[in-house]
Amino acid sequence: MSEIIKNRSELLFCYDVTDANPNGDPLDENKPRIDEETGINFVTDVRLKRTIRDYFIQYKGFDGKNGKDVFVQEKFIDNDETKGIQDGKLRAKDFGNDKERILKTCIDIRLFGGLLPLEKDSITYTGPVQFKMGRSLHKVEIKHIQGTGAFAGKAGAKQRTFREEYVLHYSFIAFHGIINQHAAQYTGMTVEDEDLLLEAMWHGTKNLISRSKFGQQPRLLIKIDYLLPNFFIGDLDKKIKMVSSMNELQIRGIKDFRLDISDLKNAIDQNRAKISGIYYQKDPNLNIEIPAEWRMLNL
Repeated sequence: MSEIIKNRSELLFCYDVTDANPNGDPLDENKPRIDEETGINFVTDVRLKRTIRDYFIQYKGFDGKNGKDVFVQEKFIDNDETKGIQDGKLRAKDFGNDKERILKTCIDIRLFGGLLPLEKDSITYTGPVQFKMGRSLHKVEIKHIQGTGAFAGKAGAKQRTFREEYVLHYSFIAFHGIINQHAAQYTGMTVEDEDLLLEAMWHGTKNLISRSKFGQQPRLLIKIDYLLPNFFIGDLDKKIKMVSSMNELQIRGIKDFRLDISDLKNAIDQNRAKISGIYYQKDPNLNIEIPAEWRMLNL
């Protein structure tokens, strides 16, 4: 069995969105989330975790069989596009209110923690994996689309309905995350879980092919492993920037800019003695200079 995580790691994950909605706000007509003062697009950590969970279920066999499951799941309600979170008490009941069984079976609790509303008592686990809010590295612009849809009515008759949606022309989004080895001792997060996490971040994003999410691509994933138990550089997402001759609102793809990571490399160089390894995965089309000593992730 894979061993429990022993060292701290830090993550930087970048992906982009073209003509899609990376994270709609249900309280604002499901529009992409925008900081009105800066024009920056932001995406919640909940959305990224949902991507990871969905990948586990759909592609890695965490479907409740063979001792592999995901505790927090979303189910379609009445075949509608609206999703609902399964009731936590009902989920705990599925496991006989056995916390050890839940931790052993459910990878998302081992990674992200959560509230387990058990029959006799509730237990809260702080997840070893924590993400900040993801933010675009540039200003974005919302595009409002109106259209019609058709569906079958009675006796084969077709009916039409009007719809409208909001998408972004383009958004290059960066997430910063931490893997806390101390919390891993309580949830049982293993090295194998970490490998699956990285795979799910990359391939889960690429496989977001629902109608509203199609158009998202993973572009860069960096993992820094540390030697010291309580150290990390921090704010990795603020140590990279887009460089382009174009107005940032006119950017439509990765060929329109290069990604400058010089501030990140300087921070790494300054803390080299505290780092055990740096690993990465990148899109071959992303214009970026990766140091030769960084090692490629096997995803």
